[in-house]
Amino acid sequence: MKHPSEWLAVRPEGLYCIPGQFYIDPTRPVDQAVVTHGHADHARSGHARVVATPQTIDIMACRYGETFTAQRAPLPYRETVDIGGVRVTLHPAGHITGSAQILLEYGGARAVISGDYKSRPDPTAEPFEPISCDVFVTEATFGLPVFQHPPIENEIAKLLTSLGTFPQSTHLVGVYALGKCQRLIMELRRAGYDKPIYLHGALVRLTELYAGFGLDMGEVRAIGHMNKKELAGEIVLAPPSAVADRWSRGL
Repeated sequence: MKHPSEWLAVRPEGLYCIPGQFYIDPTRPVDQAVVTHGHADHARSGHARVVATPQTIDIMACRYGETFTAQRAPLPYRETVDIGGVRVTLHPAGHITGSAQILLEYGGARAVISGDYKSRPDPTAEPFEPISCDVFVTEATFGLPVFQHPPIENEIAKLLTSLGTFPQSTHLVGVYALGKCQRLIMELRRAGYDKPIYLHGALVRLTELYAGFGLDMGEVRAIGHMNKKELAGEIVLAPPSAVADRWSRGL
């Protein structure tokens, strides 16, 4: 067996698969990239060829434009493609829509590159799927014990309780444009909230894309030029940067 340490290498562009001659989530333009998911710290434009789930391909096109790569190579979950003698299979990571762990099989060994992942349920993503392997390369953004995330159901209940307690107040929530926004919308729907949800303009395109994937998020509206009075008792989602900006003062 060829241990993955013999055929995986860390280079300035990112993690490199030597026999397959491709990079995983490279930070610089390369000839061939296998991309775990659409967040900007993993998915960059300018690669000659991109292998990723169909949803991640669409997310990259939405964020970077239709010419983000010269060649798109969509690879659905659990289908395998041979790249330079390396078997590549994408499995659900549970992080955002289309997020994938990358299983590499070569020389009798199996390596899994996790990308970002989570094991908690997310109505916008297929659940994280454990995969047997010899080497597991994991992200650890929140790996320290200090990070204790409460159940999302409890946080949704707090928001809905606040709406009932302060019906004349706009409830402004900061969310990232890709993944967090759409998850919060669907969690609110799952909790029974059926009123329109208002979006800052920066959140609209990706939310529409998610709806195009068949995710039912109910009625969402761009906030446009609505004022504080019109938004009384409503939920408004905005990027964290906008929450702290002058834009939010009129809400």
